[in-house]
Amino acid sequence: MPPPQSASSPGPFRVPQLRRFAAGVLLLCVAACASRQPAPVEERSPRPVPPPAASVPVQTVPTPKPATEPDWRPKTYTVKRGDTLYAIALDHGLDYREFAAWNNLENINLIRPGQVLRLAATSDSGAAAASGVQTAPLKSVAPVVAGDAGAAPAAPPIAAATRNTENYKTQPKAVKEAYSEQALRDVQRAAAALPPVAVAAAPIAAAAPAPPPEPPPPVVIARADPKLAPEPAEGDEKVDWSWPARGRIVTGYSEAASLKGIDIAGAAGQPVAASAGGKVVYAGTGLRGYGKLIIVKHNGTYLSAYAHNNEILVKEGQQVARGQKIAEMGNTDADQVKLHFEIRRHGKPVDPLRYLPPA
Repeated sequence: MPPPQSASSPGPFRVPQLRRFAAGVLLLCVAACASRQPAPVEERSPRPVPPPAASVPVQTVPTPKPATEPDWRPKTYTVKRGDTLYAIALDHGLDYREFAAWNNLENINLIRPGQVLRLAATSDSGAAAASGVQTAPLKSVAPVVAGDAGAAPAAPPIAAATRNTENYKTQPKAVKEAYSEQALRDVQRAAAALPPVAVAAAPIAAAAPAPPPEPPPPVVIARADPKLAPEPAEGDEKVDWSWPARGRIVTGYSEAASLKGIDIAGAAGQPVAASAGGKVVYAGTGLRGYGKLIIVKHNGTYLSAYAHNNEILVKEGQQVARGQKIAEMGNTDADQVKLHFEIRRHGKPVDPLRYLPPA
């Protein structure tokens, strides 16, 4: 009799079942592996690199030059005690004769404290009167009145055509007739005899092609370019200055000390030359402290002054050239022989050494 088996150990009748179960699991795994298809292999080309952006031109803008000092002069000036017409004109860079004409001054030595004087021409009429130009008013033409010639004017063509057709009918009258074969044939023959009506087809406008896209505007970057030279002065700021005399500078310009120019020492009779070309607007002794003085106006901005001369060799209104001898050095109204030289911008004294070439 065989020994009894424990409950934990499988009996002989359970071994075949386990084997069949393991064989079934193995078959399922093999079938699953056999039915699975391999993943498709996709060849991927490298992603295209976008073309580089078009280079945008860069423009170099030079650093702008500082603006010159604007014209400080007011439109009018109130006369103070001790003023003279010559001094007011010099302090404002004006020709004293034009200054007097703007203010209708017959006597240039007669001005009163508190009097208000114009420092510029006020209207074009004053300039036109000074130049002698006369303007004639426009002549008015009399209007043309219908019936002046005694005959009625002919009616316009359109109005005549309208008037002639007002009492007449332009369309034929409709005639009603009984229907018959003969009447139908008559209508058909009349319709066939009419000329064909041409219908003009409206032209179809072709669509205009779209304009090509505009290139982007250049990017402007403001930066200084050390290779760019400063621009030369233009207009009234451009004056070709030269030294008015040879000698040693004994007094320099000082705005704080009210020294309005430079003093050049020299010998009596030494030539004094125009520092730049221009027009002599003053020659005389009417300004206290200047002795025999010459003032040359170079343009609408600058004038120059030459004081303490011994002899004046030019006249008012005379045109002088750069380097032309205009006076002889002296000591009129001065403590020594010297030339007092000034450059004025809009009548305001400036340092001549900033404008004169290197000595």
